[in-house]
Amino acid sequence: MIRKRRKITRMRGSRTVGGGCSKKRRGAGHRGGRGQAGGHKHHWTWIVKYDPKHFGKYGFKRPQKLIKRLETVNLAYLDEMIPELLERGVASEEDGMVVLDVRDLGFEKVLGSGRITRPVHLKAYEFSRSATEKIEEAGGKAEVIE
Repeated sequence: MIRKRRKITRMRGSRTVGGGCSKKRRGAGHRGGRGQAGGHKHHWTWIVKYDPKHFGKYGFKRPQKLIKRLETVNLAYLDEMIPELLERGVASEEDGMVVLDVRDLGFEKVLGSGRITRPVHLKAYEFSRSATEKIEEAGGKAEVIE
């Protein structure tokens, strides 16, 4: 089996062990500091050439109070939970259609992920387009509450 000799073994006896001039190995001074040091001073040309957007602010940060976050629920979850909700009395059955106000469950918007297998009358603040289509396709109704 061929075994390569370790580099340090080969370097035994050499003065600088492959590091070039002996002054090069003295700390970070040879490379102009560690990391991003000197970005405004001696590494400025590097910043301008390779990372021109390093300094400054870009874009717009929306105020948090303007961002509307709604609690969402998917159709698949509601379809799965309907028997349990009927049992608990949160949902009711009228004219062969399950009536459910999703606000009672702590949700505000209904999303259209998954399938709905029975006609349901859902009440919520908002519905996604796909959710509305799937509910109506199953013979149900999506009622938006203001």
